[in-house]
Amino acid sequence: MKFLVVDDEKDVEMLFRQKFRKEIRSGAVELEFAFSGQEALDILENTQPPEVMYIFSDINMPGMTGLQLLEKVKEKFPKIQVSMISAYGDTENHDKAMSSGAKEFFIKPIDFNTLRNEVEQILKEQA
Repeated sequence: MKFLVVDDEKDVEMLFRQKFRKEIRSGAVELEFAFSGQEALDILENTQPPEVMYIFSDINMPGMTGLQLLEKVKEKFPKIQVSMISAYGDTENHDKAMSSGAKEFFIKPIDFNTLRNEVEQILKEQA
């Protein structure tokens, strides 16, 4: 399963590669990274149909926000599941994300056990 992580903080890539190293090694998960909402859309539009099955996106990014990305993904690629993350656990962002079609809403620091469970659930649904 190809999993796209969207975050303007580049150190997130190393963290995700470390936390999902077993899944990457076994071939269950392939990680791809975008450092802006527009870069994420470019990746999705590059392959028809997109290979990405799951997106994990930060909400607060310069340019296109994660919420704007969520709306565009749900409009153009409704089968791709999207979860959001925010450093702030504010109700407004949570409610907006969920009403826009987010699968889940995480608060930083990321609980990787919960995220791993979510990825495993998606893998089972795709099997």
